[in-house]
Amino acid sequence: MEEVTFGVLGPVTAERDGDALGLRGPRHRALLARLVLARRRVVPVARLVEDLWEAPPARAVGTVRTFVGDLRRSLEPGRPRRAPARLLVTEGPGYALRPAPDAVDAWRFEEAVALADRLPGDRAEARLGAALGEWRGPAYAEFGDEGWARAERARLTELRLHAIERRADLLVGLGRAAEAVPDLDAHLAEHPWREEAWRLLALALYRTGRQADALAVLRRARTLLAGELGIDPGPRLRRLEAGVLAQDPSLDPPAEPADAAARLWSRATEAYDRTVATGSRARLESAVGLLRDLAVTGGGGLEAAREHRTAAVVAAEETGDAELAARVIGAYDVPAVWTRGDDPEAARRIVTAAERTLAALPDDAGADPARCRLLATVALESRGVRSPRGPEAAAEAERIARRLDDPALLAFALNGTFMQSCATAGLAPRRDAIGAELVALARRHGLDSHEVLGHLIRVQARSALADFTTADEHADAVERLAERYERPLVAVFTSWYRALRQAAAGSPYDRAEAGYRAAAARLDGAGMPGLERGLLPLALLGLRLAHGRPAGVDPRADWGPYRPWAEPFALLREGRDAEARSALRALSEPPPDLLYEALCCAEAALALALGDRTALRRTYGRLLPAAGQLAGAGSGLLTFGPVDDWLAAIRRALGPAGTAPGAPAAPRG
Repeated sequence: MEEVTFGVLGPVTAERDGDALGLRGPRHRALLARLVLARRRVVPVARLVEDLWEAPPARAVGTVRTFVGDLRRSLEPGRPRRAPARLLVTEGPGYALRPAPDAVDAWRFEEAVALADRLPGDRAEARLGAALGEWRGPAYAEFGDEGWARAERARLTELRLHAIERRADLLVGLGRAAEAVPDLDAHLAEHPWREEAWRLLALALYRTGRQADALAVLRRARTLLAGELGIDPGPRLRRLEAGVLAQDPSLDPPAEPADAAARLWSRATEAYDRTVATGSRARLESAVGLLRDLAVTGGGGLEAAREHRTAAVVAAEETGDAELAARVIGAYDVPAVWTRGDDPEAARRIVTAAERTLAALPDDAGADPARCRLLATVALESRGVRSPRGPEAAAEAERIARRLDDPALLAFALNGTFMQSCATAGLAPRRDAIGAELVALARRHGLDSHEVLGHLIRVQARSALADFTTADEHADAVERLAERYERPLVAVFTSWYRALRQAAAGSPYDRAEAGYRAAAARLDGAGMPGLERGLLPLALLGLRLAHGRPAGVDPRADWGPYRPWAEPFALLREGRDAEARSALRALSEPPPDLLYEALCCAEAALALALGDRTALRRTYGRLLPAAGQLAGAGSGLLTFGPVDDWLAAIRRALGPAGTAPGAPAAPRG
């Protein structure tokens, strides 16, 4: 089907497959522009009459209908006489133009600017450059004096100015300051009151070695603002001027990366310039390999790897080659030890792409390795999601890997199996067996990263089983491996383990709290929001409950995904028992992750405080399979104390049949 596109970033145009459509007179064009501006919404005929004429003629309504008929013939010339219009439709009291979402240049521009804010620097700059190329002149150029166009013209113009400055900022930050100078010069010639543009131009000049020119620009800005507007430059301009005069090192161009993570980042960026951005098939897989190496450095490297990975998957799918897409998706076999994802939306996109690719693979044995990696990816990226698909994919990936007798595939598949081993309480022995197999497999075949993973899994599992002697051995072993293989993220997990160990050993409350807070400080900048958000408040809640103290929940803290379990405590503290009871009853089953038992205990504490028999029975049934274990310690991070203590408290509260439940030692807020 031929597509009609519309342009309003300049003179108003309509094209079909690149050929301009005749739009007759100026009021036909004004009608079209007015309908585009309405963004697919209906514009009543009466409003169209008001907007098209200052003094409407006697038969203005009929004239509008005639204009609509003329436009329809131009937009859909092949439409049968009595067939309903698909593009310029009649609806209710007026008309609406219903083009495709990408058929209007202004809409494409806005979408590109919004997307650029979510992309890494180099790709954001390229996207903004392409978006700015949509502009052919002032928005709605021939209708600048019309009241109906004024606000939209101003909005689009401001968005364009923002995009120009944002792109210049990115160029300067990427070490390409010289490229920003000509565009900023032209930008300021038209818009001399933009202080941010003056700042960027001066900074760009300074970073290209033109210190005197940078100072001259700053002084021109000062003179202009003072002479024309009677105001002094803003604080950012003043700080920049002082920095230029002092030759502040912070204004220097970005330094060449020195550490391993920065070098990998530089290589990954270069790879993307050559591959994903240009659609090169041959190097897509190697680019993903670089991202895999980058991810294990943690911090910004991990965040960048996550962002670029999604772009690589999109690029691979766009080739239409299912086997290439399978290799690109499955190449990111970065070991994962935490069962809650860092970016759930990106994870959903990866799972969707993996499922599409699975369906497109040929149904023969030659595709089994790719199928195994895709299934393992589905299992890994479905972590913490209560759905049968994750466990099914994990089990199938493991079966294929064992049949193929491929150690690397099996290690990847076992990671997926681990991620899907938290559906209920009490599964620490199963995870311990997975960790033990990973350690042995990795040692035999030199799979360094999966050996690290196996030890961390065993630290978690042996902690849940209160076997701290063995857990200590694995913590020591993984720290030695982390030093040998440069795995900085390991220290985050082992520092939390030491804090858990201290709390579980019955250390004084203040000392245990200090241990948790010190461990939490290591998460700052680690690039793992799925682990970090809400973890410290939850750990301190468990510590207080295990010590028989009031919950002391601060609702202002960042509880992240654990807020539904925290808020009822805050309601109790305020004496709002009825609301707390409603919140307790509204709680869903905890997600299938390593904090399942901990959240069950938080729910049990609430049910004990409120004497809620239904919630007590429900929580008892969920916790019972973990009898003999330490609640929450399977995370390797925190504990709510022995599960047996919680089960005993629930039994006492329920009492003999027909006896009113008590609330023994139940915390209030």
